[in-house]
Amino acid sequence: MTRKQRRLGLIAAAGAVLCFAAGLVLFAMRDSIVFFYGPTEIAEKGVAPGTRMRLGGLVEAGSVQRGPDQRIGFTVTDGNNAIKVSYKGLLPDLFREGQGVVTEGVFEGAGSFRADSVLAKHDETYMPREVADALKKQGHWQPGGADAPAPAKP
Repeated sequence: MTRKQRRLGLIAAAGAVLCFAAGLVLFAMRDSIVFFYGPTEIAEKGVAPGTRMRLGGLVEAGSVQRGPDQRIGFTVTDGNNAIKVSYKGLLPDLFREGQGVVTEGVFEGAGSFRADSVLAKHDETYMPREVADALKKQGHWQPGGADAPAPAKP
């Protein structure tokens, strides 16, 4: 075997190992590649308590409860199912009822979610595309309404 053939064989073996490793990583991340899950998706999947994830949807009207020591409780809904969220900290200035929100934290089971961070829309016409797509999928989307996503900037 010539030197060129050995080098080509080594490169081919390294490429095969690299492809195998990438396949394993993608297989392991198949459920966590999603930006967020809606309440209906969490109910359908049967997510185990203690699972770290992102929850997205609309803040249900009349559900925001402020407690002592910056504790806030609210409900995130997609129109079909709802999950109660508990959060300790300051909410974004634009957080309000009826608006799109994405929270990151731990699912505690029994329709309860403990959030570490809360992301809200950035102006009166923007909704995260993922939330808008989930609402369209659930049939709760009003095109051209105040919740219509802002056009992408070039």
